[in-house]
Amino acid sequence: MNFAHPWMLHFIWLLPLVMVGMVLSARRRERVLASLADPDLLAFLVARERPGVRFFRAALTLLALFLLIIALAGPQWGSHYQEVQQKGVDIMLTVDVSPSMLVTDVQPSRLELAKRKVQDFLRVVSGDRVGLVAFSGAAFVQCPLTLDYEALVMFLTQLEPGLIPVPGTDLGAAINKTLAAFDNKSETDKVILLITDGEDNEGKGRNAAAKARDLGVKIYIFGIGDTAGGPIPEPEGKGGFAKDKSGKVVLSKLDEEGLATIASTTGGSYIRASTSGDPDLDIIYFAGIKAHTKARELKSGKIKVYEERFPFFVALALILLLFEGLFGTRVKG
Repeated sequence: MNFAHPWMLHFIWLLPLVMVGMVLSARRRERVLASLADPDLLAFLVARERPGVRFFRAALTLLALFLLIIALAGPQWGSHYQEVQQKGVDIMLTVDVSPSMLVTDVQPSRLELAKRKVQDFLRVVSGDRVGLVAFSGAAFVQCPLTLDYEALVMFLTQLEPGLIPVPGTDLGAAINKTLAAFDNKSETDKVILLITDGEDNEGKGRNAAAKARDLGVKIYIFGIGDTAGGPIPEPEGKGGFAKDKSGKVVLSKLDEEGLATIASTTGGSYIRASTSGDPDLDIIYFAGIKAHTKARELKSGKIKVYEERFPFFVALALILLLFEGLFGTRVKG
């Protein structure tokens, strides 16, 4: 026998306390009766107690409580197999890990904020396969499409600018690599969620977006950063900020216009990350992805389902309680 809620069985330890309470209550009742009249008069006024009946009724009550606790624990035995289907869409998270993502115009940094937003996003995703691509001057698939969101989070936490040695921000390479990561044989609706500060250094993002549109893939873009920009920190150990050839500090600015153009090319949308804790990626998921895609079968199979048997224990407990009520503890004479 299996139990759906085995922790409920711990309440069985309360039954001895109930038994002690019943004994103390019976003794208190006898003391109260004895204080009302002398023994002879009390024997005349009150029916005498039938030997063993009180004990029998108490045993029935305790047994009924025991059966109810077993019922609450969800007893199960016997099983059958049930066909199940899981429906959803394929979502590839394409995350910018270029050095500009270390800018702190949003706190704690663009990249750290992106990671936190994605983790929040994965808490609301349901039934969809999700994968992860990291990019800077090149792009690599870090995690293929999966329903195991916890595994994907492990890859997400490892994202750092040093992960990809090719410098720059090539949105075209990012989109093309992401398109290649989808299962082209699947008829599932496909979506790219691009998370970046929007500096398309190679200028190939729009051409890749047109290719995605032709393949029926929508691109939703989540902009990270501030349009006013901020200095790019040098790699660890060097200190200071990145400078151009003339010695001026390089400012990285969020290119909202370019990102919005890429998203609209595919029928997707652009939204800027909020630092106030607003559920912005949730808006993209529910108002964007879920509202404009159709969930299709991703996985099917059979699962073993155990038969619930708690009604048997509830019925038996009620019968015992009804039976207990038929017995009186005292008789006249």
